[in-house]
Amino acid sequence: MISKRFLKSSLIYTLAGILPMASALILFPLYVYHLSLDAYGALSIYLVFITLVQILITFSFDTSVYVHYHEYKNDSAKLADFVGSAFVFMLMSGVVVATLLSLAGEMIFQLALPGQNISFFPYGLASVGTGVFLAVFKVHSSLLQTRENPELFLWSNVMVLSLIVVFTVIGLHFYPHSLAGPVYGRLLGAFFPFLWVLWRIFKEFGLRFNFHWLKGSLAFNIYAFVYQLQQWFINQFDRVVMLLYLTLADVGVYDVALKCLLPIELLMNSLQSAFYPRVVSQLMGKTDQRGAEEVNRYYHGLIAVVMLLVTGSILTFPIAIKVFVLKLFSNKAAYADAVQYIPYIAVIYLFRVIKMYFAIPYNTLKYTRPLPVIYLIVVAIKIILMILLMQHMQIYGAVAASLVSAAVEVYLMKRFMKNRFVYRYNVFKVVVAPTLMLLLIITLEPFIPDSWKWTAHGFYFVVCIGLLVWTYRNELKWVNPFGQKKEGA
Repeated sequence: MISKRFLKSSLIYTLAGILPMASALILFPLYVYHLSLDAYGALSIYLVFITLVQILITFSFDTSVYVHYHEYKNDSAKLADFVGSAFVFMLMSGVVVATLLSLAGEMIFQLALPGQNISFFPYGLASVGTGVFLAVFKVHSSLLQTRENPELFLWSNVMVLSLIVVFTVIGLHFYPHSLAGPVYGRLLGAFFPFLWVLWRIFKEFGLRFNFHWLKGSLAFNIYAFVYQLQQWFINQFDRVVMLLYLTLADVGVYDVALKCLLPIELLMNSLQSAFYPRVVSQLMGKTDQRGAEEVNRYYHGLIAVVMLLVTGSILTFPIAIKVFVLKLFSNKAAYADAVQYIPYIAVIYLFRVIKMYFAIPYNTLKYTRPLPVIYLIVVAIKIILMILLMQHMQIYGAVAASLVSAAVEVYLMKRFMKNRFVYRYNVFKVVVAPTLMLLLIITLEPFIPDSWKWTAHGFYFVVCIGLLVWTYRNELKWVNPFGQKKEGA
């Protein structure tokens, strides 16, 4: 039986996951109004750089805190050592990274982005600061989640995102048609929450640094860190690779399509975050290395929700973008070019949610050793395919490379756990149903005339609902929305 407390926590974590989407919706019209498509493409590169710095500084403590907290929550001294040392380590890493990039950042930008109007100073340096501040905040948020403190998690995220929006709006007002507003606004918006997090952490756990004890945690973190770094190459680095053959405006169009689908990612991640502590707790408490029925139920529901989100987004977002851009900003019609890529990018999330299920035991068993190998293969496949396909397919080449690499990722995640963990799951619910929807969309979409797009997208959504109703027909028999007693009960 799912408790009211769990439902409340799930709702709060879901609302917190929606906050970045809300801020993006607030800021996107301002970006369209103030920035050219080239400038927006450049901004997306700086945001990718912020994410890289954030990964370097967190060093996967945002992941390991889920596991180590449950190990040490009954020993306050060890827990304080872990938490205090982790945050001091991140601060030290921030100083080192900022210093090195201050010296070598311009050279790195020129080598990675030759011939592009993007430099390290001043916006790249500001992005380093933003990455450091957000890294500390992210690990604190993970700690709040694993301690099951959803209220503070929600309000802290409200604070940081509100500050980013406010400072960005102010910056765009005083520096229109410039990246100064978005870049410095994000920097200031992250700085004050960063100070608040340090005050909370060191007040509760103390200012301490026990490297002898911490190195055990670092040994666990290294594999997950490499995994996160490779995830950055898979999910973010494509914008940089695109500049080998395409323009900043093309990167801008691609990023607009990705941003439009951000609600899927945020809701998918926030829903998993809501129940993930219970998944970890349940599987770590098992004596056998097998899946659990309750865990499967969580992921069955998650996969079904993502299927609806994908088909619903394909149905609604293209219309919304065309109306929004063409009606309100007729002089920025180039932004609407993103519409054509949305169906193909959306279906990638079907593979991503399947991967979430097969990734569970890598954390619960602390078996992160295969992850670097898995993602080295995935990264190599994606980059090679991008280079080969973009020469002929332009942006579609980048999308196709992402789709193929996502499928390979799912296969390898399951394959490398073969002799260590027994997945016990319903193949149709976890794999077949979402894959059928993906194949339907990518098979029909290229041949549908523009005048019939909306009808076809409505067809996808209806088929998805029908497929889910048939798949969960046995479970739906127990749904009693009117609270009426069944006969014989």
